[in-house]
Amino acid sequence: MEFKEAKNKFVQTWGALGSQWGINKTMAQIHALLMVSNEPVSMEDIMEELQISRGNTSMNLKALMDWGIVYKEYKAGERKEFFTAEKDLDELAVKISRERSKREIKPTLKILKEVSSIDANNSAEEKHFVDQTSKLYDFVLKADNMLDKMTEFNDNWLGKLVIKMMK
Repeated sequence: MEFKEAKNKFVQTWGALGSQWGINKTMAQIHALLMVSNEPVSMEDIMEELQISRGNTSMNLKALMDWGIVYKEYKAGERKEFFTAEKDLDELAVKISRERSKREIKPTLKILKEVSSIDANNSAEEKHFVDQTSKLYDFVLKADNMLDKMTEFNDNWLGKLVIKMMK
C-alpha cells in the first residue's frame, strides 16, 4: 500500500470511528489528517485533501479547537492560518474524556437525578422506575467520578511518572 492510500484509509476510518464517539465524521477526519501530518496544515489544504467546503472546514476546526485537541499556528511571512493536532496520545485521551463528560455524562446525570427524585407513591411501576433510575444515576456517577480521578491522576507529576513506568 502506498503512503497516500494508507493516509486516506486512516483518515476515512478515523472519521467513521469518530461518529461512534459522538462527533461528526468530518470533524474526526480533520482531526485524523492533522494528527498524522508532520507539519501544520492550512485550511485550504484541509479543504482540498478532504474535498469539503470552507464553511464545513472552518466550523469543524473551531469545534476541534474548543475541545482543546487542535491548535492554530502561525508561520512567519504567511497570511494563511495553519492548524495542528495534539500529538501526545495520553493528553489527547484526557482532553477527549473531559469534553465527553462535560457534554454527555454531566447532562445525563442531571436528568437521571431529576427523574429519580419524583414522588413514587402511587404504584409499583412508579417505585420500580425510581429504583432503577436511582441505581442508574449512582452507576453513572461512579463511572464519571472514576473518569475524573483518572484524568486528575494524569495531570499530576506523580501520576505521569507511574503511567510512564507502567508502559
